[in-house]
Amino acid sequence: MTIKPSALEGWHWFAAATKPLAFVVLLVPLIWLIYAASNNLLGANPAQALVRASGDWTLRALCLVLAVTPLRVVLNWSGLARLRRMVGLFVFFYATLHALSYAWFEMGLELADLSKDIGKRPFILVGFLAWSLLLLLALTSFDRAVRWLGGRRWKRLHRGVYGVALLSVLHFFWMRAAKNDVAEVAWYGALLLLLLGWRAVRARRIAMLA
Repeated sequence: MTIKPSALEGWHWFAAATKPLAFVVLLVPLIWLIYAASNNLLGANPAQALVRASGDWTLRALCLVLAVTPLRVVLNWSGLARLRRMVGLFVFFYATLHALSYAWFEMGLELADLSKDIGKRPFILVGFLAWSLLLLLALTSFDRAVRWLGGRRWKRLHRGVYGVALLSVLHFFWMRAAKNDVAEVAWYGALLLLLLGWRAVRARRIAMLA
């Protein structure tokens, strides 16, 4: 089911403001973290709080970027597609902040210790793989990369975001499972599975009509 274009009449001003508004909204978590860190509002263990908060915002941004296409189709609002690249880069940004927070505050930026920890703890390895995939997607997110790779290959490569979603949930699950605290993981997992499932059903319908 889609919403008719006539239902969106009068919202042109909002459509034009969507991208800058989304940019500001996605910056708010960073502004808050800087403010909280500067004013000792991150609790007894600010380093751990920063690692966790940046990881949470990575997952939230990932859910948002995967929701862009379903919302675009349901609302019949093609302008939402313009948000996909920007939100995807925010996913990479918060994932990098998450990785740097861990590497700096927990490992002291010691490469030898980082390498050992990646090999020793599965959830760190999975997180590193997810970040590596995000790095590849971020580096090839620009128009020049699309022209260089070709549209079809570029689309296949950027379906890697689905792998990022699965690896991210697995990373979160293994981290929380040790503390028997997986309720929040279940919510993220269910949402991501719903978004990926919608894509699978839509792809099957398109294939049947082709």
